[in-house]
Amino acid sequence: MGNASETFLIISRISKNNDLLMGTLYIVFGVLSILGNGILLFVAYRKKSSLKPAEFFVVNLAISDLGMTITLFPLAIPSAYAHMWLFEKLTCTVYAFCGVLFGLCSLSNLTVLSCVCWLKVCWPNYGNKFSSCHACILVVGVWCYATVFAVGPLSGWGEYGAEPYGTACCIDWYAPSQNSAAMSYIVCLFIFCYIVPCTVIFLSYIFILLTVRGSRQAVQQHVSPQNKITNAHTLIVKLSVAVCIGFLTAWSPYAIVAMWAAFGNPATVPPMAFAVAAIFAKSSTLYNPVVYLVFKPNFRKSLCRDVASCRRSLCGCLCRQSSPQKETCMQSHHKGDCDATRFSNGISENHRTCKHCPCPETDAGAGNYRDYSPHQTARILKGSQHSEIAVSQMSSEAQSDFL
Repeated sequence: MGNASETFLIISRISKNNDLLMGTLYIVFGVLSILGNGILLFVAYRKKSSLKPAEFFVVNLAISDLGMTITLFPLAIPSAYAHMWLFEKLTCTVYAFCGVLFGLCSLSNLTVLSCVCWLKVCWPNYGNKFSSCHACILVVGVWCYATVFAVGPLSGWGEYGAEPYGTACCIDWYAPSQNSAAMSYIVCLFIFCYIVPCTVIFLSYIFILLTVRGSRQAVQQHVSPQNKITNAHTLIVKLSVAVCIGFLTAWSPYAIVAMWAAFGNPATVPPMAFAVAAIFAKSSTLYNPVVYLVFKPNFRKSLCRDVASCRRSLCGCLCRQSSPQKETCMQSHHKGDCDATRFSNGISENHRTCKHCPCPETDAGAGNYRDYSPHQTARILKGSQHSEIAVSQMSSEAQSDFL
C-alpha cells in the first residue's frame, strides 16, 4: 500500500475541507440517484408489457446511471472523507473502468435516444416502423460502443490512473504528454465521445423544434387561439431543452478540464478544477431520472397509480387493525365531512365516504355504507349537444385525462 501510494498519487491534493464537502455531495447524489433510478426502473417493470420502443433507452439510461452510482460512490465517499485513496491499484483500475464504461454508455444512450426522437417526429413514416427489436439492437450497440473505449486503456491504448485531485481514479490525463498511444486515445475519446454526441444531440433537437414550430404554425390557421400549442408539442419542447441542458451541465466542465490537461500543460490545471468537474459529471446520475419522470406523462401516470395502489393496500391493513377507531371516526365525520367532487359545471357530487376513513366499509357497524358505490358522471360535449355518462364507462385514457 505504501509503494502504491508513492507511485500512484493516492494522497489528496485538495484541502481536507474540500474533500469533506465532496464526500457529503457524493452521499447526497448517491442517495438521490438510487431513489430516482430505482423508481424509474420500478415504474418500467410495472408497465413492461406496454413499454414503447423509445422507452427502452430510458430504462437503459437508468441502468447505466445506477451502475455508476453503485460501483463508484461506495469507493469515492470513504476516500474523500479519509483525504486519500484508500484502496489498491487494481481497485483503482476497476473504478476507472466502471466510470468510463457507465459514463460513456449514458452519453451514447442519450445520443441514440435523440436520434430516435428525431426519426419519430421529423420522419414519422419511418419512425412509426421503429420496433422493440430495433431498440434492443441499438441498446446492445450502445454498450458495445462504450466497452470499446473502456477496454482501450486495459489493452495499452491509453492509461488509467489517479485523478489529479487524488481521491478517485479515471483516465490518466497526464499520459498524452509522454505517450503517443495515450494521445491518440484521448483524441478519439474527445471526438467520438464528446464532439460527435454533442453535435448529434443538438442537431436532432434543433430539427425537432423546427418541425414542431412548423406544425404549430399550420395548426394555428385551423383552430382557435386557446388550442394553438398541443400537449405533444409542449412535451417535446420541454424534453428537448431539459436533455440539452443536462448534457452540457453534466459533461462539458469535465471535458473542458480534461482537454486542458491533455493538450496543454498539465501542471497549470488546478486539482480543484478536476474535482468540481467530476462532481458535475456524477450529478448526471440523478438528473436524468428526474427529467424523464417529470416530462414523460406515461411514466408519471404509472408512478401515481402505483403510489395510489400502495396507499390503498396500506390503508386496508391499517383499517383492519383499527376498526374501533375507524367506526368512531365515521360517526363523528360522516354527516358533514364526506368527500365531494365539484366538476366544472358546478355540480357537487358526494362520494358518501368519510375523508378520514378512506377504506371501504365491510363490518356490520357500517351497514348503511356497505351497499353504496360512488358513481361519478361526466358531461361529454359533441358539437352543439352534450350527453352524460358514467366515468367508469369511459376508456382508461379518457378517464386519466378527465380526472
